[in-house]
Amino acid sequence: MEIKYINQPPSILNQFIAEIRDKNIQTDPLRFRRNLERIGEIFAYEISKTLTYQEKEVNTPLGTAKEFFPQEQLVIASILRAGIPLHNGLLNYFDRCENAFVSAYRKYTEDGQFEIHIEYISAPDLTNKTVILADPMLATGSSLELAFNALKANGQPAHIHMVSIIASQAGVDYVENMLAGEPVTLWLAGVDEELNAKSYIIPGLGDAGDLAYGAKL
Repeated sequence: MEIKYINQPPSILNQFIAEIRDKNIQTDPLRFRRNLERIGEIFAYEISKTLTYQEKEVNTPLGTAKEFFPQEQLVIASILRAGIPLHNGLLNYFDRCENAFVSAYRKYTEDGQFEIHIEYISAPDLTNKTVILADPMLATGSSLELAFNALKANGQPAHIHMVSIIASQAGVDYVENMLAGEPVTLWLAGVDEELNAKSYIIPGLGDAGDLAYGAKL
């Protein structure tokens, strides 16, 4: 397993991250969703540099040019519902890929603890394909673990790129231990050191799903 951080050296990405963290800018759900989408586009561009390419001829109105095209069969998978804007950003760049969706949620107990439950999965055959698994926040790592295992029921991918914008250090450590030796690259745009008692990342940005789509019961 490999970990890649795309927030250094600083770029326009850092402004987008600052805006999704800013509690004043967060009051505009449209801007929040658009920033998640733009960050997804930047992740897609960075991931594209790791793919394999083949040179092909392209006919122009004035002649023939040679350009390079990615060779992997790509599948973008996202964890609902916060993953949708990030998914859309990735899809804006990898517009010819297949798509998969995983519904995962926290089921709380009376003592305030919770377990992650997978409720629904829709995915094509993933055998020997390159999967990009998107979840904006990597808190404990449990959602990514369950989504990873659920997706593998549809075939063993050749490689999985896991994409999260903000992670906790505990979540990064958990995923790194869980996936040691697996053909996985973890892509991150920032790591915060702390998790609170409810397993929210501190300082983090809050509940990405609620900020993008409204509070839930």
